[in-house]
Amino acid sequence: MVEQDNVFDVLNERGYVAQSTDVDEIREHLGKGRTCYVGFDPTADSLHIGHLLPILALVHMQRQGHRPVALVGGGTGLVGDPSGKTEMRQMLTLEQIDANAQALKSQLSSYLDFSDGRALLMNNADWLVGLPYIDFLRDIGRHFSVNRMLAAESYKARMETGLNFIEFNYMLLQAYDFLHLYTTRDCTIQMGGNDQWGNIVAGIELIRRKAGGTGHALTFPLLTTASGQKMGKTASGAVWLSRDKTSPYDFYQYWVNTDDRDVQKFLKLYTFLPLNEVLGAAGLEGHELNACKSILAYEVTRIAHGPEEAVAAHEAAGRLFGRRSLPADLLPSSSVPREAGGEEAAVPTTGIAVGRLESGIPAFELFVETGLCASRGAARRLIEQGGAYLNDQRLRSFDQRVSAADARSGSILLKAGKKKIHRINLLD
Repeated sequence: MVEQDNVFDVLNERGYVAQSTDVDEIREHLGKGRTCYVGFDPTADSLHIGHLLPILALVHMQRQGHRPVALVGGGTGLVGDPSGKTEMRQMLTLEQIDANAQALKSQLSSYLDFSDGRALLMNNADWLVGLPYIDFLRDIGRHFSVNRMLAAESYKARMETGLNFIEFNYMLLQAYDFLHLYTTRDCTIQMGGNDQWGNIVAGIELIRRKAGGTGHALTFPLLTTASGQKMGKTASGAVWLSRDKTSPYDFYQYWVNTDDRDVQKFLKLYTFLPLNEVLGAAGLEGHELNACKSILAYEVTRIAHGPEEAVAAHEAAGRLFGRRSLPADLLPSSSVPREAGGEEAAVPTTGIAVGRLESGIPAFELFVETGLCASRGAARRLIEQGGAYLNDQRLRSFDQRVSAADARSGSILLKAGKKKIHRINLLD
């Protein structure tokens, strides 16, 4: 169903807009259905939380009657975007890029409706890989000022450590993408992170010079948490959208542990809850704010993994850490179908043969094996500092042996602090 609000106002009120071309012009331009795009470079076989904001911006665009283009950078990924990097990205092979691009296409399909041309899923390898180099330099390269390129934010961070020539071409390729989509798909708006502003403006200028047309730009803030940490980064690495890389339970836990100062901002950006309801979170404390965190975690997990996984993660967290109620109208039907094991199935689990546990395994080794700690040294420090638990009992020493005798109903529960949990199931 198409809503009637101007999408620029929707995005601006919810905190998506860092910069844009002339506000009055872009708002008027969005007064009727337009085509817009965001690029996603396939540097991995999954997107992560850092990509969730541009994905949801495209969802907002589609909800308001516009046509989103999710552009997978199979071509630009071969070059590597220098934006925000202090050193050159690892060069991937064409085979790696192709495999990652296919994975991202499948992932994006769970957020946007691509049926009947309502959204487009494209790969810029289709038009970039076969470009004749000399022709590209003559037709496209001549429109770019090296002085202006070097002043762009996307290159500044690399000037001290050294900007590779292949990376220097990235702006030209991204600008060419915008021109190509403008001429072939009537795409008039490019959106991206605020560090992409120079690249997007370069595309607008190229459209003006080569096609005599007008493009528009809208960039998103580069988010950090209230504690100053980059959004989506944890001690163990990125929080991925793929359930194979980050389980729905761990995904839920990331959001439920949001800093109090970020709750309202994240409800605006990462859920579709009505803005007037979100604004009611201002000033809440204690139990009421914790309830808001549960709503945030449930809503984002529902968007990324579906309502059943969101309910399972919520119930598993409630059993292990204490109940936090959710409003009944947020939940699916009370009889949510799940596999045997119910809420326990949502907790990250590793199976270990009983034979391995006969003589016991040192606790610090188990914490590494289950992913609760990144290294043996980290596991030792955690245990020695009193932050590690076995079946809710604090471990006494880093080499305390965990055996089958510690199992309760066929499983052992390990905790790293109050937030990270892992279950070991005993296998015959």
